[in-house]
Amino acid sequence: MKKNLILLAAIFAVSVAGCFAQTPDQITKNELRVSGLKKSVTVLRDDRSIPYIEAENDADLYFAQGFVTASDRLWQMDLYRRLSRGETAEIFGRLTLEEDKRWRRFGFAGIVEESYKGLSPEYKSILENYARGVNAYIATLDEKTLPAEFQILQYRPQSWKPTDSLMIGAILADGLSSTWFADVMRQSFSVLPKEKYDRLFIEKNPLDVLVVGRDKDEKSGKSAKNVSDPPLRQIGSKNLALLDSALSQEALRKNSLERIGFYREFGAASNNWVVSGKRTLNGKPILANDPHLPASAPSIWYLSNLSSGQMRVSGVTFPGVPGIVLGHNQYIAWGATNLGPDVQDLYAETFNEKNQYKNPEGWADARVRTESIKVRKNPLNPETETVSFDVLETRNGVIVTEADGKKYALKWTARDPKNDFFGVFQLLNRAKNWEEFNAALKTYGGPTQNFVYADVRGNIGFHNGGVIPIRRSGDGSVPYDGSTNAGDWVGFIPYEELPQSYNPPEGFIVTANQRIVGDNYKHFLTHLWADPYRARRIYQLLESNSKLTVDDVSDIQHDIFNISYSGFAREIVKLQGAGKDTLELLSGWDGRMAADSKAALLVLRLRRNFLKKILEANIGKDLASRYRWGMDDSFIDWLSREKPHEWLPKEYAGYKELLLAVDRETREGKTNDDLQTYGEVFKIRFSHPLAQAPLVGSVFVVQPVPQRGSGLTPNVGANVSMRHITVPGDWDETRHEIGLGQSGNPKSPFFKDQTENWLSGSTPVFPFSSEAVKKAARQVLVMEP
Repeated sequence: MKKNLILLAAIFAVSVAGCFAQTPDQITKNELRVSGLKKSVTVLRDDRSIPYIEAENDADLYFAQGFVTASDRLWQMDLYRRLSRGETAEIFGRLTLEEDKRWRRFGFAGIVEESYKGLSPEYKSILENYARGVNAYIATLDEKTLPAEFQILQYRPQSWKPTDSLMIGAILADGLSSTWFADVMRQSFSVLPKEKYDRLFIEKNPLDVLVVGRDKDEKSGKSAKNVSDPPLRQIGSKNLALLDSALSQEALRKNSLERIGFYREFGAASNNWVVSGKRTLNGKPILANDPHLPASAPSIWYLSNLSSGQMRVSGVTFPGVPGIVLGHNQYIAWGATNLGPDVQDLYAETFNEKNQYKNPEGWADARVRTESIKVRKNPLNPETETVSFDVLETRNGVIVTEADGKKYALKWTARDPKNDFFGVFQLLNRAKNWEEFNAALKTYGGPTQNFVYADVRGNIGFHNGGVIPIRRSGDGSVPYDGSTNAGDWVGFIPYEELPQSYNPPEGFIVTANQRIVGDNYKHFLTHLWADPYRARRIYQLLESNSKLTVDDVSDIQHDIFNISYSGFAREIVKLQGAGKDTLELLSGWDGRMAADSKAALLVLRLRRNFLKKILEANIGKDLASRYRWGMDDSFIDWLSREKPHEWLPKEYAGYKELLLAVDRETREGKTNDDLQTYGEVFKIRFSHPLAQAPLVGSVFVVQPVPQRGSGLTPNVGANVSMRHITVPGDWDETRHEIGLGQSGNPKSPFFKDQTENWLSGSTPVFPFSSEAVKKAARQVLVMEP
């Protein structure tokens, strides 16, 4: 073993000598001859190394974007396509084999090939030109100039294919629309009395911020609209076996997506809002967006400014995806948060000994697909062996899990080749008004998003984009019987009937993954919303200021006041439900999740223990240990606010006595001086896939920093993947940043140069116009044919 580690260290020493080049601070000018261009392309870079690519035609523009992006992020791009294709075991070995099997079951590689055939000639051309640019960069690399990760893992990147860009859409789908394990959880908990079941799987909160419609029943803590109530039946080993099987699949998903910074339980979160000029100091709209995905190295986003004779557009994209995903052009700006509708249904399939499954017409042969995965035998040797396995698929979908003799098939919008993920952004990059914005969104088939909009004419708007199924019966919140047609998808919500708003009288629109529609909305979207506290806090701050500026909006993005935790602390103080030290600490707390706050950490721990006691007393330890729900904080707050006797553990006379016990057990005799701060326990870690590798991983390590903010505050701390603020018409005042830096090279000065601003709240200006870009330029590269 020691010999192997020495050899691995030697490999790394050779790699760093050849591929970690420093970039000078002064303005530099270079020329590069590149085969594949029609005309010359100019690439300017500013003091953050953001590329501003200027071409005379679209073919050269996307060629250059592929070339330049690969020069900064090639290994990350290669890992993305490997992960979604189920090919990571070829470089990581058996460590990721089960993760690869999970991806192979979905069959995204074949789905994307089929999808590519149906794309417009224009979009195919964009993908092909981008791929040519990536491959032109790969052709410049030799064994010494390959990015360090390739050298350490001893392999060369294969040529980039146009479909590789589309494969990144599969990662987004998995990260943003995977909810089927929640269906299994609902079924497993369905033995509970209806009143307790409804409270555990809470969907409404008095602080909800609705964007569309209204509620029919304002007094109820549960939605007045239930498409189907869960089947209440006795729980037994079968239910828990299925739940455990589902949770094990969720653990595989977590491991896989965490490797690249895309995992958030119940789908990723985000904030966006747009404010009318009627509520701003300069009379122009302001759009803000900060998507929430875990901190990672490199960042999942890549900043770019693209200009050709046909358009000028600026913002972020995913490395490997051409164009701009979130940003603005010279006419409109747009941002997105995840809606998270239920677009996955599970079907319990009945199989016989002939490998046939039962459907409404009788028995049918299951489709069998054999997948073969290359698995590296040794981390020091690229030699592989092949592992093959069969994938079963019924009319309802691919078999994703089994329990107690039943196989379960998954139907998912992401597995429909007709649903195009990225073509919409090429249309948005060129859109000039609300009508063209909507025409673009109508084509979108990726994970459903809350898109916000602002334009130079002063208009603001919001429209959901994405494909949401309509079921024959029920709402898919628990698994269907696959032998019937009850769970058939009979259509999709028409685009015109998706939630939308245009120039609302309030003068602003806020989405933060909260419940956005009232009970009177005609279609079912989901049972699984996020707690509304981020949305409510943003709403409060916007409502209180009728003369908003960009600085005000930036302050909101960095706000760390926790409505939920602050309310919980007040309830404890009001009830005197804690010891003297805790009461003293909570009485003086300002409700902010500050890194140096002891109260913030203590309240978090008190809440966890409070919920644990409540659940174990009411549903037993088995179910309590498995309970997960997107609005569990709303449930805790309802308990502490209403203090319902039926939920109180029988060993306590009242909630004061329960909270006193929770405080004693949480503190374990510690005084205020002994308590840790929030930032000492919760740190922001930018994880790189190779950071944990023995001896060689240290170069990829970014030192963790204390966290401020949480999942319930506008600033969610470690999970702010980028921040964007823009004023239509004042494009050169746009502020945009990502968490680390543009480069994927840890020895580059641009690997983590944006982190300090990202932490401090000083989001840098991202110039847009040709004149402003020229002033900001620090490097000039002219790419000649």
